[in-house]
Amino acid sequence: MNSSGAKQVLQMAAMRLGFQACRVARADFLAEEAPSLDAWLAKGYHGSMAYMENHYEKRLDPRKLVPGAKSVISLAYNYFPEKDLADGEKPRIAKYAYGEDYHRVVKDKLFELLDSLRESLGAMEGRCFVDSAPVMERAWAQRSGLGWVGKNSLLLRKNEGSFFFLAELIVDYDFTPDTPVADHCGTCTRCLDACPTGAIISPEVVDSSRCISHMTIELHGALPESHKAAISPWVFGCDICQDVCPWNRHAKSHTEPRFTPNEWPDWTAEDWTEMTEETFGRVFGKSALTRRGLEGIRRNLGAGRLES
Repeated sequence: MNSSGAKQVLQMAAMRLGFQACRVARADFLAEEAPSLDAWLAKGYHGSMAYMENHYEKRLDPRKLVPGAKSVISLAYNYFPEKDLADGEKPRIAKYAYGEDYHRVVKDKLFELLDSLRESLGAMEGRCFVDSAPVMERAWAQRSGLGWVGKNSLLLRKNEGSFFFLAELIVDYDFTPDTPVADHCGTCTRCLDACPTGAIISPEVVDSSRCISHMTIELHGALPESHKAAISPWVFGCDICQDVCPWNRHAKSHTEPRFTPNEWPDWTAEDWTEMTEETFGRVFGKSALTRRGLEGIRRNLGAGRLES
């Protein structure tokens, strides 16, 4: 099969599995991105995520992860909910964590995609990644033309916004690469202006130690006193910089049943506060919230005075 035919097979298989977009970049060393990564790490902007310092070469060169790699396939999977559940001062969860853990949902799709490609195109070595290995997913997505990196450091797609997961297949098949797209943020600074902790230091540069998502999920130990008022009522993640983005006015609801939340949307602050380990396991057992655990959620609940 010629390269254009193989690319069509790839894109049709991705769409059939529910991905909203699929693009390809050549698997090379990320020479342009290396200085930015170095500077970000040197300034300590990775916060408590010490693991970001590990596997440096693998972060910049996909051929270190998949020997013989020729293509990095970047995919987008929509998670924008039908209803925004952020309600007054009730405890809030970032939209990406409303339902089942995306690592499970999207990786299942990736495995299906890789199997489908092997069936259609023949032997193919590769690995699937969903925010679970040293892969600079936004850099690869931008290189492939899946979107552009906005000022809040998240990938944006014109007329779609940013409420989607990124996923990658790194394979030893030589798919025809796509080309990058233009940046469409223009002079807009709404995300920078809206961040209550000033985590967005400059366009595309986020100080994780100030980021509400980092503090409510990654940070262990006590929350910074200086940011407690800004953190409340978020108990897991944060959507502020995405909610204010003009491109997200175009976001359309996902069609993934595994992302549908169960009983917790009706909970009051009192319900959250009185939650037991048994209840947490029953309601959030398949959720990304297990990453933080009930103890961490209780800590975040105490960030400010929550009223039902």
